[in-house]
Amino acid sequence: MADALRLLAATGIHKGDREYQQDQVALLVHPRHKGCVLAVVADGMGGRSGGRKASDQVMLTARQLFERYSPITDDADILLKNLVAESHLVIRLTAMAAEQEPHSTLAAFLINPGGDCHWVHSGDSRIYHFRGGQLAFRTKDHSYVQALVDRGELTEDQAQVHPRSNILVGCLGTESEPPAALHTIQRLQPGDVLMVCSDGVWHYFTPAELASVLEALTPREASEFLITKARSRACGGGDNLSLAVVKVDGVPAP
Repeated sequence: MADALRLLAATGIHKGDREYQQDQVALLVHPRHKGCVLAVVADGMGGRSGGRKASDQVMLTARQLFERYSPITDDADILLKNLVAESHLVIRLTAMAAEQEPHSTLAAFLINPGGDCHWVHSGDSRIYHFRGGQLAFRTKDHSYVQALVDRGELTEDQAQVHPRSNILVGCLGTESEPPAALHTIQRLQPGDVLMVCSDGVWHYFTPAELASVLEALTPREASEFLITKARSRACGGGDNLSLAVVKVDGVPAP
């Protein structure tokens, strides 16, 4: 019999050096299916109230869809694509009603009881998968500088400090349809670590630094450390910060 998986998890959020908080983060445990978890980060944009309204709509939509989801009968990728599409639609309707321009990123991963993991993201909030203390995979930003990296005009290190790194080419709430990039991990393994976070966190760390911190610390300790260190490195000019960390632990089968 294969070993079962135990999930250790934590979230963290801080307004950083901004006057108000537009990030939202949630780690949802399914009310009916043990071992089914959804982690979501939304980074709202569009003024004090507009950005928060956008990220609130993402979280509300995530909760509603996840409560209706069944890992036995439903397709996880369809759920995640619907999360992007429905959040985008509600944000657009909010914009028309409020005469604002709310936008939001979205990054979410769903873990099923069987150990398979499914991702979706739109914008520059990221999901990282670490295995054996090394980066196994991460999302690719829907941003101007990522397009330059893809064309070979910038290196990853140069993109990290580029002055236009905050310019997005795709997110929720725009006039065009948002991207919805999917990824699947067929089976999580003991020792795997997943992290979803806004750019206020990842902007200040290399993948190697993140891997080291997440390998050495518990999810709660890692969340607190990364927020504190990111705030220090921002030198008083940091963005909102939000993250969720899930660490996979093996439980020997009887």
